[in-house]
Amino acid sequence: MSEVESATTELKTQYAAQVAADLERNAKDQERIGAEVSVLQEQLLALQRDHALLVNLQQALSGESPADASPGSHETVTEAPSVPRQASAEPTQARQKKAAAPKPRKTSAKSPDTKAPTTGAKQPTLVELIRNHLGQQSEPRSSAEISTALAQAHPDRDIKPKVVRTTVEGLVAKGHVQRTKQGSSVYYTASETAPADTSPEQKDLVTA
Repeated sequence: MSEVESATTELKTQYAAQVAADLERNAKDQERIGAEVSVLQEQLLALQRDHALLVNLQQALSGESPADASPGSHETVTEAPSVPRQASAEPTQARQKKAAAPKPRKTSAKSPDTKAPTTGAKQPTLVELIRNHLGQQSEPRSSAEISTALAQAHPDRDIKPKVVRTTVEGLVAKGHVQRTKQGSSVYYTASETAPADTSPEQKDLVTA
């Protein structure tokens, strides 16, 4: 009987230790999740305040509502009925000035668009960039090397490797570029007897 009692006591001790560890783990999880919930609640309240402010600003700019359109409208929404009683003339003039304020912004936003075609027209096409690059190379270059070199030389251009490869293959088909194959790799060089690049089809590859 002593051995049975000893085994029973040992099992009880193990179960008690396991239960104590589970309780401690549960308490820590509750504390962690509670902290996360508090943070999420604060973020939700901040988003709700921002939403109310944005709704008021949208209504003020679109002219759908004559409500207070000042930047602090989210703080003075409850005081809106008392504003006309104190001074009706000043809020009316303020609304008229603020409603007219976005108009010059729209006209100024359009002004850069009128200049965009002139600046874009001065940039060389992708066909010209590829031919000039290959013409300056003493050794064949792969399409990946051409794409990397052009992207580094023209960081303002959105040069994609697939577009470069398609453009180079188009130049090969028209005799502007020569293709050589070394194993499984394909390399390109500028053709010494390439015709003048006047075909609109080659320029269309830039926008592909």
